[in-house]
Amino acid sequence: MRAIPFIFFVAVVSGPVLADDVGITKDIMSVTVQTAEGPVEIMRNQDNDARLAEPWVQTSRPCPSFCIQPMSPAPGVKTIAELEVLEFLSLGEGVLVDGRIRSQYEEGTIPGAVSVPYTEAADRLGEFGCEIDFDGWICGDDVPNVVLFCNGPWCGQSPTAARRMIEVGFPAEKIYYYRGGMQNWNMLGLTVMPGAS
Repeated sequence: MRAIPFIFFVAVVSGPVLADDVGITKDIMSVTVQTAEGPVEIMRNQDNDARLAEPWVQTSRPCPSFCIQPMSPAPGVKTIAELEVLEFLSLGEGVLVDGRIRSQYEEGTIPGAVSVPYTEAADRLGEFGCEIDFDGWICGDDVPNVVLFCNGPWCGQSPTAARRMIEVGFPAEKIYYYRGGMQNWNMLGLTVMPGAS
């Protein structure tokens, strides 16, 4: 089992640190990640008057299907937050998976994320180094860590993807769940970009 190491990363800082008011942490102003479109700098919105826009301001969605999700979607899956997602991206040793439907991904996602809709996750394990077998998938020790996310603590898309992946053979200890998803990412003013078509 290979866990995400918790060695903190070096941030790329543009200009003097004192020039920016809104940091990721007191010591980190931004993180640059590689995406299919090239490097992207992730930082928080520097406008101190910025407010959430729709649909992220909505607090109450009907349950079902928008029920509050458990902290962990399945035994063995580790739940992480924004700083761990940024560290995961900066290390580049795994795959950040947007488990939402394709149209949501295309509207805006976390830089560096790939689209694997929750309805397809169990069928696409070959993209993570698993091999198809009659009874499901064979996933060796060398499969990458994956971080799954969706719309937020009320979204069941990435938890469903995690459970389906585990059911067909992906190791639970290789799955990390960013429960806050796009709701928290937007709430914190972090960089969002359109998903690649």
